[in-house]
Amino acid sequence: MMKILLDIYEIFVGLFSITYILLYLTLAFLSYYGIKQYLNTKHFITNNVLVKSNHIPGVSVIAPAFNEGATVVYNIKSLLSLNYPKYEVVLINDGSTDDTLEKLIREFELVKVDFYYEAKIPTGPVRGHYKSTNPIYSKLLVVDKENRKSKADASNTGINSTKYPLILCTDVDCILKSDAIIKLAKPFIENKKRIIATGAGIRSSNSCEVKDGFLVKIHFPTGWYARFQELEYVRAFLMGRMALSQINSLLLVSGALGLFDKEIVIKAGGYWHKSLGEDMELVMRMRKYMYENKLPFAIKYIPESLCWTEVPGNKTILIRQRMRWARGLIQTLFLHKNLLFKPKYQRTAFFILPYFFIFEFMIPVIEVVGMIATILFLIFFEVNYLFFFYISVVVYFFYLIITITSIFLDDVIYKNYANARELMILILMAVIEPFVYHPVNLYASLKGYYHFIRQKEQNWGNMQRQGFSTKPE
Repeated sequence: MMKILLDIYEIFVGLFSITYILLYLTLAFLSYYGIKQYLNTKHFITNNVLVKSNHIPGVSVIAPAFNEGATVVYNIKSLLSLNYPKYEVVLINDGSTDDTLEKLIREFELVKVDFYYEAKIPTGPVRGHYKSTNPIYSKLLVVDKENRKSKADASNTGINSTKYPLILCTDVDCILKSDAIIKLAKPFIENKKRIIATGAGIRSSNSCEVKDGFLVKIHFPTGWYARFQELEYVRAFLMGRMALSQINSLLLVSGALGLFDKEIVIKAGGYWHKSLGEDMELVMRMRKYMYENKLPFAIKYIPESLCWTEVPGNKTILIRQRMRWARGLIQTLFLHKNLLFKPKYQRTAFFILPYFFIFEFMIPVIEVVGMIATILFLIFFEVNYLFFFYISVVVYFFYLIITITSIFLDDVIYKNYANARELMILILMAVIEPFVYHPVNLYASLKGYYHFIRQKEQNWGNMQRQGFSTKPE
């Protein structure tokens, strides 16, 4: 009996490893093809043509802020300096208890105005809307609202207050590339099929030089955890999201930078204030709405880094963040489980949900169960040691090839690193990542699942930030 169980286990390990490798080879090919296609066609409509066009769609930039008094003025000035002919900045003061609103009023010469606020998406009470008396800041709208301990509620308030058909959702402390809106908006202009959302690469701003809200110089992160996340982001965005974009299977547009079709966002119900993965959950409902109304659509990914944000700098904050991500994932999958294998929902039902269930949600569980089973078999039974060794080596080196390819592809195309030394450090991080960084992520994911099952209180937690420096750390 034990011999049969051991044979079944070896077959399962072998088949799963082969499936894993084949899947990521497919994703790598799709990603390469997508990036090549993007680079070949990126000048089809140049940025200069878009900037001068009278028919370009208007964009509303939405940025919630809670107790950001220390940097909010610089952050807003940065957003007001983006290179796009028709846009506004909607800053939502989410019931800040510091001097955020007072600084905004003083710096931008704001006055309270009569504003027709239509709550197309239900939100908490709004205290008022503010506009500047200075024409220089005519693009700025500040919304003051009561705090409901939910970024989703603040974002929905901003959506209700916008005037343009496209909405760019970001965080007030994110630093956007000057042409970010242009590049995110291009798919909405160029594609015949209706684009409902676009996203782009996010990078770590840890150790970067920032002055008055503007990114002065990009520096390679100095902290270990920030470096691991830099590596993780490069691989996930270039090899993961770019590939899924090619087959219209994106389920996640980052909350730090995403451009959306406002009409579809509103009809889908906006952000859900109880979600810990509100960006993924919104995209799921937008896809669902399009399917149910038989409307052809696409979600596109831009393979460029257009946003820099501070990532967790230590293990405690990283675990807290990844626990929330894990709970957001299982929450979204559980909430929309009724879509699974229903023909009406097409690729979402037959590919996207199974993919995210097996290769995102189940992987941490499979890893732990597999490690425990392997240890037990090695201790109590006569097993084929070479089989497990070869499988482990093959999977490890495959992971290494995929990761190093992502690093070099990113550097060849975008030149984000200053010298060969930084590239070598990142490659070294890739070599040790499975043994040093991955176990932390694994622990955080399992802890997040446990908290979801136990129905512990769901909140964002205090994601402490160190802030930007004006010189390298």
